[in-house]
Amino acid sequence: MVAPSDVTICRTCGVETTTPPPAQCPICTDDRQWVPASGQQWTTRAELESEGHHISTAQREPGLFAIRVEPKLGIGQTCYLACTDSGNLLFDVPAYIDAEAVAAVRELGGVAAIAASHPHMFGAQLEWSAAFDDAPVFVCRADLEWVQRTGPAICPYFHETEPVPGVRLRRVGGHFPGSAVAMWTGSDGTGVMLSGDSIGPVPRSGWVSFMRSFPNYLPLSAAVVRRIAASVSDLDFDRMYGNFGQMIGSEAFAAVQNSAQRYAEWVSGDHDHLT
Repeated sequence: MVAPSDVTICRTCGVETTTPPPAQCPICTDDRQWVPASGQQWTTRAELESEGHHISTAQREPGLFAIRVEPKLGIGQTCYLACTDSGNLLFDVPAYIDAEAVAAVRELGGVAAIAASHPHMFGAQLEWSAAFDDAPVFVCRADLEWVQRTGPAICPYFHETEPVPGVRLRRVGGHFPGSAVAMWTGSDGTGVMLSGDSIGPVPRSGWVSFMRSFPNYLPLSAAVVRRIAASVSDLDFDRMYGNFGQMIGSEAFAAVQNSAQRYAEWVSGDHDHLT
């Protein structure tokens, strides 16, 4: 089935909400996001379809597909379909859905479970769930208060869960209390982290960063960054994909640990003599 056309979506963050919507999107009024100077703007799937929005898919590596809304909608994230023999996980959810998108994803094996790295990436998660036989939508309990539209498909979890066999979600915190990463195994048997922007690859190859707010440049403390790095220190992964198309093609584990140490040193003042 295709999602109802009257579901309300915030144009700024792309997250679905109640109908009728609130005066302002709670996700966008938070200090990690923003409300445009022109004011709150709501839209619907039908309106977006009339404007020419559609879903594009591209293989990033065997079994892993990048999904994007074109033209850009909301935050403009790159979402991922991580495929396994036991079912596919849709990670970081598109803010739009239509019949063509559903058909394209069905050809890739469909969606067995849905999860977001953090509330900015909730997108149209219940709409995607409804289109795929009410696939469970996994939300970390620490971030449940940010779910704007609820339904029986919402499946809260604590620190770690396995939405489909062989794919794990792990809470790392930082950006949001419930910020999480997904761990998937590539066709070559190598561990792959889908990091959202809980741990964000940066333009310089082999490095990542950690922020409370990327658009508003709010940092995290040294203690929190060290905690995030420690929370993934037992995981085996060599590649990493961020939620804006960034990739670390090898030695991603070392990139996380080295970057956390560098970040912690700078925000602790260890290198103030260089400023």
